[in-house]
Amino acid sequence: MTKVKVCGIRRQEEALWALEAGADAIGFVFADSKRKIDVESAALISASLPSHVLKIGVFVNEAKEKMEEISRTVKLDYVQLHGDESVQFCDSLNLPFIKSISIKEKEDLDGIEHFGGEMILVDSGKGPHRGGNGTTFNWDYVHALNVPQHLILAGGLNRDNVREAITKVRPYMVDVSSGVETDGKKDRRKIESFIREAKSV
Repeated sequence: MTKVKVCGIRRQEEALWALEAGADAIGFVFADSKRKIDVESAALISASLPSHVLKIGVFVNEAKEKMEEISRTVKLDYVQLHGDESVQFCDSLNLPFIKSISIKEKEDLDGIEHFGGEMILVDSGKGPHRGGNGTTFNWDYVHALNVPQHLILAGGLNRDNVREAITKVRPYMVDVSSGVETDGKKDRRKIESFIREAKSV
């Protein structure tokens, strides 16, 4: 069964909605974004979550020391790297990491296998932000992708297309943020219906 990550959590009740609906992972955004959360709030929410739910922090071109400090405070299981982090930078981290690859063209996947880590995330490269733009990319690009890591699929997923996405890509995990929001805020019903749909494939 495909795992589900709900990203861009900013309030305790949003984390609870995701947890009750069956989410396997929660994402906190520490990079510049309309979904950015402060470290103290993330730490409080993280402390309330059971150990089987992964706590993942999203960063963009952040200093290693800062990431390590936030990771300790919030008790993150993984840092998710959405910037221009190199293979060498990732290898030098003392933290479990997930490298995010933005995809506009198929060539953007070149060299993806060189990144270490247990998981790698593929996201849409369209839009003004490093992720969280609510746009999809051509899933055919990753349909036959052969990488050693578990694949996380992100980018424009919602309850209407997640079944097709999972069927086509067969990811280890799907990652949703804007697809479970209404007017920029997490929507309990959308979280529930998205996770129900994803888990039913």
